Amino acid sequence: MSIQYIGLSEINGPLVALDHVKGVGYDEIANIRLSDGTERVGRIVEISGEKAILQVFEGTKGLSLTNTKTSFTGKPMELALSEEMLGRVFSGSGKPIDGLGDIYPEKFADINGKPLNPVSRTYPRNYIRTGISSIDCLMTLIRGQKLPIFSGSGLSHNKLAVQIVRQAKIADENGQDFAVVFGAMGVKNDVADYFKKSFAESGVQQKVVMFMNLSNDPIIERILTPRCALTAAEYLAFEKNMHILVILTDITSYCEALREFSSSKGEIPGRKGYPGYLYSDLASLYERAGIAEGSTGSVTQIPILTMPNDDITHPIPDLTGYITEGQIVLDRSLDQTGIYPSISILPSLSRLMKDGIGEGYTRFDHSSVANQLFAAYAKVQDARALASVIGEEELSEVDRQYMKFGVQFEKHFITQGFNEDRSIEETLDLGWSLLSLLPKSELDRIDADMLDKYYDTNKADNLSD
Repeated sequence: MSIQYIGLSEINGPLVALDHVKGVGYDEIANIRLSDGTERVGRIVEISGEKAILQVFEGTKGLSLTNTKTSFTGKPMELALSEEMLGRVFSGSGKPIDGLGDIYPEKFADINGKPLNPVSRTYPRNYIRTGISSIDCLMTLIRGQKLPIFSGSGLSHNKLAVQIVRQAKIADENGQDFAVVFGAMGVKNDVADYFKKSFAESGVQQKVVMFMNLSNDPIIERILTPRCALTAAEYLAFEKNMHILVILTDITSYCEALREFSSSKGEIPGRKGYPGYLYSDLASLYERAGIAEGSTGSVTQIPILTMPNDDITHPIPDLTGYITEGQIVLDRSLDQTGIYPSISILPSLSRLMKDGIGEGYTRFDHSSVANQLFAAYAKVQDARALASVIGEEELSEVDRQYMKFGVQFEKHFITQGFNEDRSIEETLDLGWSLLSLLPKSELDRIDADMLDKYYDTNKADNLSD
């Protein structure tokens, strides 16, 4: 029989305190009944002797110190799991909000997940084709990888996320066991509607599980959203052998909720007011990506975060960059020139792409083309910097060729239609057409055999027309 505690000793923001509590544990879930009969859910976040601090997910508005009744469940928060989740929309705490009723669970799982033994991890190899040239060629997404998108406020990261969800395919499979888990934290109503509408119109709705925490929902619920999304992803990947792509947006909103929660607890803040454990908290999310032995499924993560003031040294992108395996950086200046997707090539990378491209995966020339495009575009930036000082007419012939290459590269390779889905062959052929704008002598990262096979100035001429 569970003990019911009447009254609260303290209410502080999203936290409540109970005295004389016995036999409870950290992270345990509590049911809180208000005087009008409505119920809320809380979680123990701190225990000091017989005093327990609870985090109330729905907020503490309307709670009374005298007649609020609290009982403990004896277990951590669990999510109901079933294959029925595909095509459904849930709140940030995992409750169905699409009006289609509850799901019939096959099992319940702790939202904090189970630690994956590093020995049982399989090294990620096969790539995921997004159909976006700059990602597929230059920062290839590998199945089982965590590859964040660093964006800024007002940039087209939502549009890019929708395009990736719509077009993403496992390269070596026909895609029947591929699905997407989408977790939105602190998004506005119009953004939430945009995602729902886009997925429904493009026909991928039945392959997407959505967890939506809106900006007017309780802030504390944001801490649950990514954990619920990843729990659903792990279930579908490791128990149903599906390939799951997890997209989490916006990680900045999640970190803001974490900061508020930490402040309410009275913890000593770290950098810019964020808690000192921000790194380990983010790691507990990002490290839930990967491929486990004994299952053919996989969890691949694309967390999206908006950098405050476009500052890549801000704690959130800084710590994210430490944990994850690369990043895709969106650039405001490219966006302002009308380029979509506005991916900044030089600061972007995928640390695992070298093992998932080349012969047997994409095409044997992929690595050489990617390296040469990076090197050429870096020289474009140097030529542009020089031109801004001495004027374009004073540049050498080679520098002018690089300037021309830069314009065509941004116009044809980076720029891509929202509905344009390019195969890896199309992307690499386009890369060769662009490289053919440069003299052969400048292509120092490509073998002579490859140059003989693919270098073609006629393709370059057609491109610039």
